[in-house]
Formats: sequence, structure tokens, C-alpha cells
Amino acid sequence: MATINENFLKLQAGYLFPEIGRRIRDFKAKNPKADIISMGIGDVTQPLAPAVTEAMHNAVDEMANIDTFRGYDDGGVGCDFLRQAIVDNDFKTRGADIDLDEVFVSDGAKCDTGNMQEIFGLDNVIAVADPVYPVYVDTNVMAGRTGTANDQGKYKGIVYMPCIEENNFIPNLPKEKVDMIYLCYPNNPTGTVITKDQLQVWVDFARENGAIILFDAAYEAFISDPEIPHSIYELDGAKEVAIEFRSFSKTAGFTGIRCAYSVVPKALRATTKAGDSVEVNSIWARRHCTKFNGVSYVTQRGAAAVYSDEGKKQIQQTIDIYMANAALIRKSLAGLGYTIYGGVNAPYIWLKTPNGVSSWDFFDTLISKANVVGTPGAGFGAAGEGYFRLTAFAQPENVKQAMERFAKL
Repeated sequence: MATINENFLKLQAGYLFPEIGRRIRDFKAKNPKADIISMGIGDVTQPLAPAVTEAMHNAVDEMANIDTFRGYDDGGVGCDFLRQAIVDNDFKTRGADIDLDEVFVSDGAKCDTGNMQEIFGLDNVIAVADPVYPVYVDTNVMAGRTGTANDQGKYKGIVYMPCIEENNFIPNLPKEKVDMIYLCYPNNPTGTVITKDQLQVWVDFARENGAIILFDAAYEAFISDPEIPHSIYELDGAKEVAIEFRSFSKTAGFTGIRCAYSVVPKALRATTKAGDSVEVNSIWARRHCTKFNGVSYVTQRGAAAVYSDEGKKQIQQTIDIYMANAALIRKSLAGLGYTIYGGVNAPYIWLKTPNGVSSWDFFDTLISKANVVGTPGAGFGAAGEGYFRLTAFAQPENVKQAMERFAKL
């Protein structure tokens, strides 16, 4: 009889967001007339930019013509027109020297952050911020790098780096030996950011200790402060120690279209057990091309249009809508006496639950009394207990109504 990968049995209950969905369904079943406003799962609400849809329509027409029809993406790494647009606009403009063959187009940053760990040995020690985006932890559990979880949900074999008020939600350097470090800035879930000087400390640490940083920059487009880096490759030495993940989901509304990319520099190296140095870029290229046939041509044309002059203007208008939502949430909740973090250079607001109420109890209170949904901080890790995440991705009128409901709690 076939045996199962027992590492999956270590996972804690269900994945966070399906659990939220289940609770919403249960509440709706008991309260069918309830008008639920969702500010929990980070899905977007604004439509695709006109420049994007026009490019996609044109690409569909190309696919309907025998002379311009396109089949498989050669190698599955992404079309050159999109990768070149990425290099020119996301990196060269910020002084980062990234080559075309260091960019790998995919169907989502969630997939990439989860899949990247496959190319690294199981004896690597993982370090994650706490609270943390669950995918970073769960995929390493699935791979077999951890033991079982304790009563706080922390897995043996993972180094948890608390991100709390006392350190301004920027973790302290680990004292233990670590090999792979997950960092996400602007941060999900806390909505906080890291300066260039603060991030340089991590790059230097990785260089000195032979570690690799897995840097999730999915929310960089929401940064407005010039002191905040949009890419880790703006920093000295980062190409030697870091992999970066980007996404079109939140910035350009591609949550239902699916397009993202990872950057794996050729200067980045890891070692075999025998101590031989190997290039990480070529290993990832082999894995990526073996398991992935590429993002659709139509989608890639739409993604490339994000970098057109009109596309940039239209995308910024969408981002402005979401950040206006964030500003309203911050102002409203602060006025009600809540302690608020994030929501300035990021689309997430991290609030302290009142009177020491647990985050899941606050979830239940909020949905039952205000018909508003957010995300319990405990779902992101032990250090998230006592906090609650709201997103700025709802329609502006719904955000305004949600804040009015908060005021009546």
C-alpha cells in the first residue's frame, strides 16, 4: 500500500484563510441577512487597468491568428518582453543590476515562496519572523525540515524571530546558526517597513554567516517613503545572498489573473554536503522549467502593459485608492482609541485587540456585532496573538461603512 508523506500530518489544523472562510460561511448560514464587509483576506477589489485589458485583448487576437499564434513559453521562465520590462523598470531605475536570465516569471509569489525551498537541503535551519505569512512555515513543514509543533504552534527546528512593539516589528538578528532567512517588507501581516540601513544589517549578517535571505517584496509598490527600499538589491552585496519575490496581484489586480516573478542572482551560491560551491540560479532554472510550463502569453502581455506610461499612471491611481482606504482606517481606529501600526507604506493595518481580548475572540465579536471580517493575528504565529489585521483592499464605500460599524461596537 502507498504511504503518505507524514510531514503533512504535522500541520496545524487548516490553512488560515480557508478557516476564516469556513467561519464566515457558518455565520452566514445562521444569519442569512447579514451584510458582511470583508477586510480580512487580501484580495483586491479594483478592476484591471485599461492599459492591461487592452494589451490582453490584443494578445487574444494574436492567439486567434495562425501567423501570430503562440504556444509554450520557451523554457517556462517568461517571455523576454516581460522580463526586459521588469529589469528596466523594477531594478535599473533603482540602481540594481539585474540580468534578464535572473528573472523567472511565475503564477504567484505565494507559489514561489513555497516552492523555492525545494532546491535547498533538508538540513538547513530556517528562520522566520513571528508573526509570519503561513506559507513560509507550512511548506518547510511539508518538506520535512521541522519537528512537531508545540502548544503555541511553533515547530521544532524553526528559529522564530519575534516582531513586536519593542523592536518596532523588525526582528533582531538570530543568535542561533541559521541558513535560510525569510523576510517580508513591507510586511505582511504587520504593515510595517524596514529602512535601507536596517536591511543592510541583514545582508551583512547573511554574508558573514553563509545564509540566504528569501525576501518577499510583494507589496513594494505601496511604498511612498524614499528611505524605504523597494528591492533588497538596492543594497550592497545583496546579490550574493538574496532571492527576491515580486507579484502583480495586489499592485495591478492580478489576483484572478495570476502573474509574479522571482529574481535569483547568478552571484548567489550554496554548497553541497561535500562543501562544493554551486550556482543557485541554474538549480532553480532546472526546477522551474521541469515543474512549470509558464504563464500564459495573454497574461504576460497584460503584465508587460503595467510598465507602459499609461499603465503606470493607471496602476498608481489604483494604489492611491487603496492607500486612501488605509489612511481612513488608521485615522478612524486611532480616533476610537485603538493602537495602530502599518497602513502608511503598506496596505495592511495591524491593530491591538482591546482589553487583552484574544485575536480569535475579537474576530468573533467583530463579525457578530459589526458584520466585519478581519484576520486574527494568532493565525500568523504566537507573536501575533493580541493583534488583528485589516486590509485596505475593500471598496472605499465599504471601508467607510466598516469604520462606522467599528464606532458602534
